[in-house]
Amino acid sequence: MSSTIDTPAVDRPAVPRAVLAARNGVAVVFTLNGLAVATWFSRVPAVREALGLSAGRLGLLLLALSAGALVAMSTAGLVTLRLGPARTVAASTVLVAAGLAGAGLSAGLAGSLVGVAVGLFALGYGSGTCDVAMNVEGAAVERRLGRTIMPRFHAAWSLGSVAGAGIGAGAARLAVPVGWHLCAVAVVVLAGTLLAARAFLPAPAEPTGPTDPASRRRALLATWREPRTLLIGLFVLVMAFTEGSANDWLAVAFVDGYGVSQAVGATVFGVFVFGMTLGRTAGTVAIDRWGRVRVLSGTIGLAAVGATLAVLAGSGPLAVVGVALWGIGASLGFPVGMSAAADDEDRAPARVSVVAMIGYTAFLAGPPLLGFLGDHLGILSALGLVPLLLLPTFALVPVLRPPAR
Repeated sequence: MSSTIDTPAVDRPAVPRAVLAARNGVAVVFTLNGLAVATWFSRVPAVREALGLSAGRLGLLLLALSAGALVAMSTAGLVTLRLGPARTVAASTVLVAAGLAGAGLSAGLAGSLVGVAVGLFALGYGSGTCDVAMNVEGAAVERRLGRTIMPRFHAAWSLGSVAGAGIGAGAARLAVPVGWHLCAVAVVVLAGTLLAARAFLPAPAEPTGPTDPASRRRALLATWREPRTLLIGLFVLVMAFTEGSANDWLAVAFVDGYGVSQAVGATVFGVFVFGMTLGRTAGTVAIDRWGRVRVLSGTIGLAAVGATLAVLAGSGPLAVVGVALWGIGASLGFPVGMSAAADDEDRAPARVSVVAMIGYTAFLAGPPLLGFLGDHLGILSALGLVPLLLLPTFALVPVLRPPAR
């Protein structure tokens, strides 16, 4: 059975307990990964103050996190093939915890810029590697469940990030030292992830695919020549840009473009996040009923209409309706793209790694691109690029159809 079916499911057999336990374990891993990343971002102002950084130097420091994640995307497929998802998640989370704690202690106690940069690189590399491995495991669980569940794993990541941001805001208000805060979260993330990974699906008795390192590298390089994989990566790239542009610029765009307060701008961003969470929760049912192609075509249309309304409405309330539609429409593209990349379980690690690397380019290139356009057009107008990119993406949706089995 494919991981996502294009016809209604009927009379599914009872799901083994091991699969249900793995489902819960994957959800916990996604949640804790989101918690770790959001915890760091919630204390960036405290780190900036502790190190006395200008905005420009802070931006350069944050590149260490992006650099670690980008390097991870080029190696995560090979690591997951060699170790399996469970051991890869466990090993990479050791790096996440060490990086998070190291960055916090370097900033709060040592005041070391180099120490923070090294910690951020480790955090980025560990989180990026964990991202690929947990998506591979999530797709395997999805196949065994016989129904769509990947978007809910990504919703769990979002909930973890909201929790991390909330805890970080509370810690900042209570003046908790950044080093102690990040160390405490690192311990929770590491302990919880190691425990959850023990519930992952057992490794196959006989290894599948290439077993020696040279063959694995050749298999990964061959994946970069697969048209379907590259087209899925291009689809995920556009959907990541659709999501990331709102995360980075939506609040600022409403403050500048509609003249609202910063509190209202933050609330508008909350509307987008709520729409994303709602779409990822309810979208699994829709995909199982109507299939990937129909649902993704509909949600891309919603995102395009919503982003257009948000930019051109001229009326604050109508623009907020557009933001809600934008969030719902953007919710499924990234997780379903990952699921499609993992349709073939034997080649899932390599394909997910390639698709993730292509898709994550949007998170790296998107902010400076929109910032450049914003300098010339205004941030609100610059966000008009989102629907323009979404329209040709309709042509890519059929590529995500599950292969016949």
